Amino acid sequence: MTYSTRDIALFVVAFFFSPLAVLIKRGCGVDFLINICLFIFGALPGIIHGFYIIHKY
Repeated sequence: MTYSTRDIALFVVAFFFSPLAVLIKRGCGVDFLINICLFIFGALPGIIHGFYIIHKY
């Protein structure tokens, strides 16, 4: 799979603050709320979820 420049930039953003990357990629929906919860419980689950969202969509 090839990634666009935007996706690569979102991976970098997701590494530092994953909810922002998910918000940019998917908007303010269920994925964003799930990522906020995961990020609050621990940064690593939020980052993994953010990477998954960027990869899948």
